[in-house]
Amino acid sequence: MAVDYYELLEVGSNASEDEIKRAYRRLARELHPDANGGDAAAEDRFKEVTQAYETLRDPERRRRYDLFGPEAAAAPGSGFDGGPFGSGLGDLFETFFGGAFGGGSPFGGGHQRGPRRGPDMEIAVELTFDEAVFGVQREVRLRQPVACTNCQGSGARPGTSPVACRECGGSGEVHRVRRSILGQMVSTSPCPKCNGSGEEIASPCPDCRGEGRRTEERAYTVDVPAGVDDGSTLRLTGRGAVGVRGGGYGDLYVHLRVGSHERFQRHGHDLVDVVHVPVTQAALGAHIRYETLDGAEDLVVPAGTQSGRVFRLRGRGVPDLDGRGRGDLLVQVMVDTPTHLSAEQQELLRRFAAERGEEVAPADTRLFSKIRSAFK
Repeated sequence: MAVDYYELLEVGSNASEDEIKRAYRRLARELHPDANGGDAAAEDRFKEVTQAYETLRDPERRRRYDLFGPEAAAAPGSGFDGGPFGSGLGDLFETFFGGAFGGGSPFGGGHQRGPRRGPDMEIAVELTFDEAVFGVQREVRLRQPVACTNCQGSGARPGTSPVACRECGGSGEVHRVRRSILGQMVSTSPCPKCNGSGEEIASPCPDCRGEGRRTEERAYTVDVPAGVDDGSTLRLTGRGAVGVRGGGYGDLYVHLRVGSHERFQRHGHDLVDVVHVPVTQAALGAHIRYETLDGAEDLVVPAGTQSGRVFRLRGRGVPDLDGRGRGDLLVQVMVDTPTHLSAEQQELLRRFAAERGEEVAPADTRLFSKIRSAFK
């Protein structure tokens, strides 16, 4: 999953605009290339922090980021892609030289020391059609790793503390020298003994066995915005699994599954429905009580309405996620031809046809059947 912007700026997910601005200014002074002698790792970190700040400073982009992640929040042409090669050049050096330049690659940000952020988690939520259109609050429950309360997430028995790793001396990294076609190369990788944390647990916590976390059931309230569609994914920052021994929390991704509606079909932000009316109402006009998702409305069918005609009820469709109004409800009228007519009804229709000069089948259905059979 993508890097957490709040974690990059070292602020909480509920930080105010001023707190975000102060955090960025502090980090920008520390990481600016001019202040670090052209250090590649600092420059990459500076770019990431700037991208995070540009996203979170804009209320609308921050809202989209909180809901759907960095891809949805990206503004056109924004971001730092590293030029025509993107990040692929750094990956190429990593493949051939195994991090021989000390920071993973000459273009990379280096190994992340200290406790690692916990993994992201996923859960699926079922919604009704109406809930997806109008939005809803839903409670989700899941079992996930959370910080151990006995050792406060350190992994060490209460009254003790972690010690520096004997393998890496507390650096979290190990260095290996090997020969290549370019001469001796020094590769750097996370310490396998402490998993890059730089610490060992001499006396593990009995509750979590030195891991600093335990698996428990947690419940969260998910604010589903109006207008989501089937397959949409919401992102709850910091609601995923906690990292080992003091690592931060990952994110929780909520995948939405929207049920179908017995009448309405969704096409983008518009809804489509089909209404059947008798030929008399289509010919003479009528006012029909029509049920929308917002309640009953008066649908006016003008005299002479033809089968297939579409009526548009503006603003009765699906809300736009960005708050730009709602789509429309398109109602297609289908005119039904009457069947199983009584003798009196047939006579009325025959007189009506005669008045209009229209030819119809004879009243003697047996004669009509003989005529029809002759053409088979």
